[in-house]
Amino acid sequence: MICLSYSDYSHSQSNGRYRPISTDCFLLEFISLIFYPTYDLQVMSQYTHNCRLLARRCHQWHHVQRPYLSTCSQTGPKVCIIGSGPAGFYTAQQILKTTTPIWTGKVWSCTRPPRSKATAENERCSFVGNVSVGKDVSIHELQQAYNVVVLSYGAEADRELGIPGEGLVGVESARSFVGWYNGLPEHRHLQPNLNTEVAVVIGQGNVALDIARILLTPIRLLQETDITEYALEALTRSKIRRVHVVGRRGPLQAAFTIKELREMVTMPDCRTVFTAEDFSGVEEALAGIPRPRKRLTELMLKSVTGRGQTEQEVQRLADASREFYVKFLRSPIQVLPSADGKRLRALELAVNVLEGSGKSVRARSTDDREVIDCGLILRSVGYRSVAIEKSIPFDHSHGTIAHENGKVNGKQGLYCSGWVKRGPTGVILDTMSDGFQTGKLILRDIESGVVSAETRPGSEAILRHLSNKGVQTVSFDDWKRIDAVEIERGRERGKPREKLTDLKEMLRICTER
Repeated sequence: MICLSYSDYSHSQSNGRYRPISTDCFLLEFISLIFYPTYDLQVMSQYTHNCRLLARRCHQWHHVQRPYLSTCSQTGPKVCIIGSGPAGFYTAQQILKTTTPIWTGKVWSCTRPPRSKATAENERCSFVGNVSVGKDVSIHELQQAYNVVVLSYGAEADRELGIPGEGLVGVESARSFVGWYNGLPEHRHLQPNLNTEVAVVIGQGNVALDIARILLTPIRLLQETDITEYALEALTRSKIRRVHVVGRRGPLQAAFTIKELREMVTMPDCRTVFTAEDFSGVEEALAGIPRPRKRLTELMLKSVTGRGQTEQEVQRLADASREFYVKFLRSPIQVLPSADGKRLRALELAVNVLEGSGKSVRARSTDDREVIDCGLILRSVGYRSVAIEKSIPFDHSHGTIAHENGKVNGKQGLYCSGWVKRGPTGVILDTMSDGFQTGKLILRDIESGVVSAETRPGSEAILRHLSNKGVQTVSFDDWKRIDAVEIERGRERGKPREKLTDLKEMLRICTER
């Protein structure tokens, strides 16, 4: 997550707005902040973002280049963004794009938009990581130091199915599994049951397809990636040959995108299997749907009908030793236990029918049931945000901060963006639009005087506070040391990198000069 501060403003007496003295004087400061709800220790482990900031695909984390914070006197408004994902980045980018004297910042997690690196390496920026909001520093303390605080910390808790047997051994969350093979320290000790022929992923978003891809991709191809060594070893021994991806609605409502499906359809030694009955009436509906949805649906129909397949393609599918099943119109009813009552044995599904049309279509369960015998179930039905502190107004029913257009209700100078603002929905373009919206709102409020422009201490006070508490912060130079070590270890193994998964080791590397 991020702290930013903008410096060296001049007030224009003619129009009552702040303006920069010189664009070269603008300073954007990033402080990577992670949060633990101090009032709920049971969920503390869900928020170890510091591990992520140090470990998760370091080549995708384009943090700020300046390893120090401003040493000059700062008299303008200062902004702090808490969040380690795209929302914070886009909020910051919007502020940097304008000539209005406001600074913003962002840190990227899983994807790289075209301008993320340029934004992060802006000379006005600096980065400090390994800080926990709610533990090392409170929202109140940040508001005392900054004129604006933006909450962009995402959705780090899992949504649950709420069905009998969900707690049996062998049922895992998608978030934990993805963290396991991606090398997040908090998930490195996960032991998913790969000693089974069949796995089921509940949910049909892109994360669900990513999981299926990892489980079914030939090892020789995974060896060329930066997947963690321990995950590669486990997948080498894996007995999984069939993966079912289950969704409650139909093909026209599928949440995955064409890129992810195409990777599965063309995967070597793997056959994609759809149920033809699930596509009743779908071809007739093609003419009235948007082009991206149409192209996705046409790809599915091609797999169902076999139309346009070459002899080579037909033979490849016939020889495949692994299978990827996409099961629409199915809802999980219960996880059936093994004889000892401890492990899962199978998943029972209800067969659904669709009611309504367009965006109002919904799935209704019938009395028909199906059972899939399996040894691994991965729950991929979405995420939810939690309150960062009790003082922040939070809508627990929707899992979002209570706000109006990004301005937190009843909290002067406090804003939000991303999933914690609108819920864990949409694609990256939605997050970009959302971040830009909040960034523009902040700019307007500072320009109009809604937000106080009084001089506040900013990062100087926060860094002093963290130092007094003995917090080992991580600069961008520190991150580059970790990055270099990962690349070197990967080179020794013929991989792009070998990710570090031990937080203590990462922090030790940061201290080496």
